[in-house]
Amino acid sequence: MPQLKTIIITGATSGIGKATALLAASHGHQIVLAARKEADLQATAEMIQQAGGQAIFKLTDVSKKADVQALIDFTLAKYGRIDVLDLNAGVMSFAPMNEIRVDEWEKMIDINVKGVLYGLAAAIPVMEKQKGGQIIATDSTAGHQVGQNNTVYASTKFSVRAIMAGVRAEEASSHIRTMMVSPAFVNTGFFEDQRNANLEQVPKLRPEDIAASIVFAIEQPDNVDINEIVLRPTL
Repeated sequence: MPQLKTIIITGATSGIGKATALLAASHGHQIVLAARKEADLQATAEMIQQAGGQAIFKLTDVSKKADVQALIDFTLAKYGRIDVLDLNAGVMSFAPMNEIRVDEWEKMIDINVKGVLYGLAAAIPVMEKQKGGQIIATDSTAGHQVGQNNTVYASTKFSVRAIMAGVRAEEASSHIRTMMVSPAFVNTGFFEDQRNANLEQVPKLRPEDIAASIVFAIEQPDNVDINEIVLRPTL
């Protein structure tokens, strides 16, 4: 039976984050939910608790360093350790570069890249002191190949790959495991945006598919370090 763990999940109230929280909680893990909407956090926590699981929540905007540090401090005060930090929060906007959507570019950089860096800045000292832990980041197949109209989004996901590879090398002596999960298109609210209607018929994964891979990696024994899982829908 796998060791039960304290798991922080950002972006935990929808899509991959919510599916991961529900699945991990059903396996008995203690879940700390983090997202920007308090009502959604409370609803997700209650869903887990009503199913017999353990969940608490902390209102968190990952683009704010102070919020992310407060999330780590909150978890330590409650549970005394952090076994897994799942840096799942992310945003995606597709558009050709010549539309010059600078506000959307900045939002993707702030959340997808800085949000990961702020999580690492807060969690690494804790895990070094513990002499162990696991950091997971939701990447994307866009972090492997740039397509039309996703240049900036892909650049943020290439950045995540570089960051996580560096952490893996630098923190090996502290027994900190790192893992990226890189899915292709996932069936989330992104496709409800009419600007993306041309992608509606593209085969997609379910959030539950990604959650299963994340929980699988979390429950590996300490001597197994799964560095990346790439998922694509069966055509």
